[in-house]
Amino acid sequence: MGNRPATATVVIPARYGSSRFPGKPLVMLAGKPMIQHVYERAAACRAVSGVVVATDDERIKQAVERFGGRVVMMTGEYRTGTDRVAAVARTMEGQMFVDLQGDEIPVEPDLLTDVIEPFVESGAGMGTLKRAIVSDEDLQNPAVVKVATDSQGRALYFSRAPIPWVRDDASRRATGGLHYIHLGVYIYTRDTLLKLAALPTGALEEAEKLEQLRALEHGIAIQVWETRYGSLRVDTPADAAAVSDTLRKLNAERAVQASSRS
Repeated sequence: MGNRPATATVVIPARYGSSRFPGKPLVMLAGKPMIQHVYERAAACRAVSGVVVATDDERIKQAVERFGGRVVMMTGEYRTGTDRVAAVARTMEGQMFVDLQGDEIPVEPDLLTDVIEPFVESGAGMGTLKRAIVSDEDLQNPAVVKVATDSQGRALYFSRAPIPWVRDDASRRATGGLHYIHLGVYIYTRDTLLKLAALPTGALEEAEKLEQLRALEHGIAIQVWETRYGSLRVDTPADAAAVSDTLRKLNAERAVQASSRS
């Protein structure tokens, strides 16, 4: 790519019918629907060339159009967000696609830069992000996905269980350098994305309900980079209130910083 900055198209799969939290993309957080927070953070990233929401619901489509976002309707049955992103990629140009979960709000746009820029240099077919776990509660929480990597940063396994299990630590605490949360963002080359979507669901994928395990089960390597940037995840209605408060505080801090610079 020469000296040009790395660019990728971000696709945000957004379903209305979540079993745990129906209508989750439209939950209001600090005065905006959640899908708008995710979209705006992605669009603000310098390494992103375009953002599109892929949905199967007219209510989500209308919400995205109201804030001026780009949205495509994807009817039909898709196993996972990855399969929905692949369907979008078949209709678009571009060689790199980012799958950004619609319920994971990057606190800073550079969270995406941390996966896009190294991916371009790596020659990998698929990549994702991890962040150090500092909360013992997160380590034990099955809604928080964990990842273990090899010495070269390739994923060994993803799990809802605490991995690795530190046998001799009866306290079961999060350990620096060992325990990492997996963030809900993936980047693919076009070829790898379409290949992955054509593969059958794997036994591990079905057991853990983690789509990235399909890649590992079929021998597709996943390169994992570490980021220091935070994200705000909404799994349940109870999470929404806490995330909304956090976003209000962040917005207030940004407003103070902006006024001090002017």
